Amino acid sequence: MIAATSVTSHPVPTKKRRQSLLGRATAFFVFLFEKVMPDPFVFAVLLTFLASVLAFFFAPNASPRQVAAAWYAGVFNLFTFAFQMVIMLVAGHALASAPVIRRLLARIAAIPRSPEDAISLIIVVSMIASWVNWGLGLVTAALLAREMAKRIPVDFGWLVAAGYSGYVISTEGLSGSIALSQSTHGSALNIVEKITGHLTPLSETIFTRFNLIPIAVLLVILPIVFRYIGPTAQNSQAADPARLRAEDEDTPTKEEAGTFGAMLDHAWILNVMLVLFIANAVVMELIRTHGSIDLNSVIMTLLALGLLLHWTPAAYVAAIKHAARSSGSLILQYPLYGGLMGIITTTGLAGVLSKVFIRYSTAHTLPFFTYLTSMIITLFVPSGGGHWAVQGPFAVPAAQILHSSLAGTTMAVAMGESVANMVQPFWALPILAIAGIKMRRMMGFMVITFVVSAIIFGLSLLFLLPAS
Repeated sequence: MIAATSVTSHPVPTKKRRQSLLGRATAFFVFLFEKVMPDPFVFAVLLTFLASVLAFFFAPNASPRQVAAAWYAGVFNLFTFAFQMVIMLVAGHALASAPVIRRLLARIAAIPRSPEDAISLIIVVSMIASWVNWGLGLVTAALLAREMAKRIPVDFGWLVAAGYSGYVISTEGLSGSIALSQSTHGSALNIVEKITGHLTPLSETIFTRFNLIPIAVLLVILPIVFRYIGPTAQNSQAADPARLRAEDEDTPTKEEAGTFGAMLDHAWILNVMLVLFIANAVVMELIRTHGSIDLNSVIMTLLALGLLLHWTPAAYVAAIKHAARSSGSLILQYPLYGGLMGIITTTGLAGVLSKVFIRYSTAHTLPFFTYLTSMIITLFVPSGGGHWAVQGPFAVPAAQILHSSLAGTTMAVAMGESVANMVQPFWALPILAIAGIKMRRMMGFMVITFVVSAIIFGLSLLFLLPAS
């Protein structure tokens, strides 16, 4: 099993590279994230108090009693969505840990012959996996980094950072909570539907040129750029391959054999039957919705694939239990984000904030300014659903009043979220735990991903977004 401990590292010979700019950026972000910023849960608490104060002073319907009531109701309104997000992460994690997927990762890890090739390959694989499912992308990147580190002497921080860079397109992919929730009828976070009465299908958000073109550009540019930002020889540290192999060895557990219950636990036919049952239900739902993919269909597909690849109920239950360890922070924070959404929407604070957007934006520039604001908010609200709960209630009304693109404004929030996550450590925690590495060893490299992706997505919103 994988231990969430720091991996012993050793010096590794690498090409001599200039480190002045990257060294300064690394020092700055290490100080920012390690010394200044508190735990993300503390941010959620602080934002709750900040929203309460702003509502009390600026919102039209915000007496202390109304603020408290709005927050209380909001906490429970987001429970369904919170569980959807948790099970998506856990199901994606369990799928990536299936034996057949692990063997596939081992084969992929054997392809590169140099550190630079390993860096480029892990970015490509991680980006593809993250676009399919953000939880799958995180776990795939961490496991692939471990497999590559067993075979190639490469700086582990550089390698893990490259893997995490693929996550920069996660919210623009098939499991992006912001886009999916806007396509799901009755979702607690479908703010567009609540305001306009209409759904926003994925054909208007994920499968558009202003979303797919920047993804394709990043898929080409990032693997090239990252080849040239590795550490100098004296600063390079590779993971201990023997340590990684020892941690990845499966420890068989003693089970009571020969009993009827044990037979059922290992009856593969039960998994197959359940997969067929799920597949039938998903197909029927797709027919009913004319092929519309939503949050629930993505979750069910991940569950079905995990059940099939783990083959027996006992194996899949074990994988789910192991994966669930990384979901604790989500369970703790989502209720607070629901409370924030309640305060912002119920008290009228969303309307006040939307007027600020309208004052400084046009129909063309609103998505871009929404994107910039999203990057700032992400530093304090680092989860897509919780972020949308905060920004959506005032971004969507502004887009409606200015006759700006609702889909573009929605995806602008998602793009800002994914870009800022490159320098926000919240979503890096699962990959750091699986890889077994300290945050400071990779965060400096993420500055490059942040800068490159921020420019590309920003240009897309300015020049590729169709006129409303």
